[in-house]
Amino acid sequence: MMRQDETTGGGVTETGSTVPRRELGRLLRQTREQAGIGLEAAASDLEWSRAKMYRVEAGQAPIRALDVEQMCRLYGAVPEMSEVLVSLAKESKSKGWYHAYGEVIPRWFQLYVGLESAANRIRSYEQSLIPGLLQTPEYTAEVARCRPGITDGEVAKLVELRLERQRILTRRRPAAPMLDVILDEGLLHRSLPGISRQIAKLIEAGEAPNVSVRIAPLNGKLNRAAVAGSFVILDFPVKGARSAEPTTVYNESLSGALYLDRRDEVRAYAEVWNQLSAAALSTEESRTLLRRIMERHHE
Repeated sequence: MMRQDETTGGGVTETGSTVPRRELGRLLRQTREQAGIGLEAAASDLEWSRAKMYRVEAGQAPIRALDVEQMCRLYGAVPEMSEVLVSLAKESKSKGWYHAYGEVIPRWFQLYVGLESAANRIRSYEQSLIPGLLQTPEYTAEVARCRPGITDGEVAKLVELRLERQRILTRRRPAAPMLDVILDEGLLHRSLPGISRQIAKLIEAGEAPNVSVRIAPLNGKLNRAAVAGSFVILDFPVKGARSAEPTTVYNESLSGALYLDRRDEVRAYAEVWNQLSAAALSTEESRTLLRRIMERHHE
């Protein structure tokens, strides 16, 4: 959950998670640019050096919530965005960072979506649900209705947001990310409304040059994925000789989500992914199996 290999200028090891800090920097830069304020002008008003301003916006330096509040006033940020930015500043100093939806950060703001849109490769393993980027509106609605007390209006809004999120797979600038998906076969056999249309969407999605859909068959051997559970690995574009941001693992639970970016943590999930990839059917074999399962649902 933390980068143990990063140090501050004074040589003290960082203890806060880099994930909210990176997203905070990205949002601060966007808010400043939307306000039409240049980096040097903002640094001058804040009485900071240009170098410090750059490090903050690059997510390379911690920042106090009080400083973020000052930046929000300078940029004329709306109250909702100010709340998000201040919350991220506070959470970036936490040793173990869990993103609890609807608690510290407003529900409408999902840190994961920001990371997802910045990634150039997304590796997703799912044991229970079709990944959000490949869900049909009907399937999304069924998943949403699992939430206690959710209204029809909220379901419709979640479906709308999910469709908007899926646009990253067909965008041109920046280039659409590569999406590699491995699904447990078992989740495809559930008799859900519209499951045939959902499987058809998986087949269609897999025909895109940047999307791969593969199936982990029911007769596969038990491996570490059974312990790891569903997870997503996000890789980011390379700038110069290194990635702009470290590879990050996203692992969601019932009450929140866990972001991992420490090297040994990422390596452990990458090893599990390699095991899954070696055991999964090929794309052609997966497509054949998907068609067979879809026909059974039609019977």
